[in-house]
Amino acid sequence: MINFLITAIYIILIPIGLPNNHTITNAPGKIDSESGIIENPTINTCEFADTTVKFLWCANKYDEELQDTVNSIFINEDYCKTITDPERAALGFVATFIGNECWWDEEAKDDRSNLKCKILTALNLGYQCSDQHLGFLRKWFRKDKESIEKLEDCPTTPYTSTIQDTFEEIKLTVKENIISVSFIANGINLREQRKWSWSETDYFQFEDEQIRIIKVDKSEVKVEHFKFGE
Repeated sequence: MINFLITAIYIILIPIGLPNNHTITNAPGKIDSESGIIENPTINTCEFADTTVKFLWCANKYDEELQDTVNSIFINEDYCKTITDPERAALGFVATFIGNECWWDEEAKDDRSNLKCKILTALNLGYQCSDQHLGFLRKWFRKDKESIEKLEDCPTTPYTSTIQDTFEEIKLTVKENIISVSFIANGINLREQRKWSWSETDYFQFEDEQIRIIKVDKSEVKVEHFKFGE
């Protein structure tokens, strides 16, 4: 990972498998009999089925610009077709603070308002820290004061930054009115030649058309030093 970051300024992520299908209840639309995916549904924000789905993973792909194979983030697009707004809010909140292949849409603006991130794009939440992004989250977390305050420090960090975190895997589980987002992430500081990794599960409670964080389980952060060229 470190060699590729130094030469190409990308984060290399670990391949972790293929996505699972996901369905929701009470959503009109055509259902694929084989996959169970509902096509073009009306999003239902009041009821959702108990489920576990792999939302994000990493796999190798060929980069034409670099002319090399790199590890890249992939997102479960089928799941995104059926996702509910509370699930979008939970994933969007977690993704706000950890990198996910974010880069400027065309030239970077002086106010850093056109940072396009892979997860927010998949969730149809616009640019990082935009009114569309933060407005949606503020609506859904309106009764969670701590989360609202955290959104005030929304970062705009492109994937070329010297210091950054990035996802390796994200899984989402729904059980009754609890949404849990479990992820593995890593980070790097090229200047200090340090890297780190951790796992975390954030628990969100959905009720009265809003969600709030009720619990965070975070592993110990494993920190390592490296030398250029290793």
